[in-house]
Amino acid sequence: MGVPVNLRDIIAAIEFQMDESSSYLNIMTGEVVTVTREDLETVENQGDLDEYPEWQQENIKTAQEILDHEENFIGLPTKYDVHEYQIMEEFILSIRDRRISDALYSAIKGKGAFRRFKDGIIRFDIEDHWFKYREAAIKRAAIDWCELNQLEFKDR
Repeated sequence: MGVPVNLRDIIAAIEFQMDESSSYLNIMTGEVVTVTREDLETVENQGDLDEYPEWQQENIKTAQEILDHEENFIGLPTKYDVHEYQIMEEFILSIRDRRISDALYSAIKGKGAFRRFKDGIIRFDIEDHWFKYREAAIKRAAIDWCELNQLEFKDR
């Protein structure tokens, strides 16, 4: 099915998601593309391209391609598929120093969990450890997604 996909492109799209956009893999070209809801709505409403700036016209054309050839595109995992909170919990469980893991576990309970977690990893000087752990977890999610969709991937 198509060409091998670049795992780094998939990881980048997963990491830099926004609520108002969606990323897709073109299985024919291996290209990862991102379009906004507005781009898709413009196509669905048959909006006039001339009303939009040139840069947005390109995005709308991409959205048109996605809608016209859905069989060639697979939606990438969203932030709801790759749970940052769950990754934080698993990271905390991986910490051998019980004092640190207990403090971080308490920090992520309730409102403001992400901010308190960030403050905690800075206080305990384990930011680098967290970022490596998070990077590996997102890479694993990207690989799992490729395997689930029977996609050949390259990690370069």
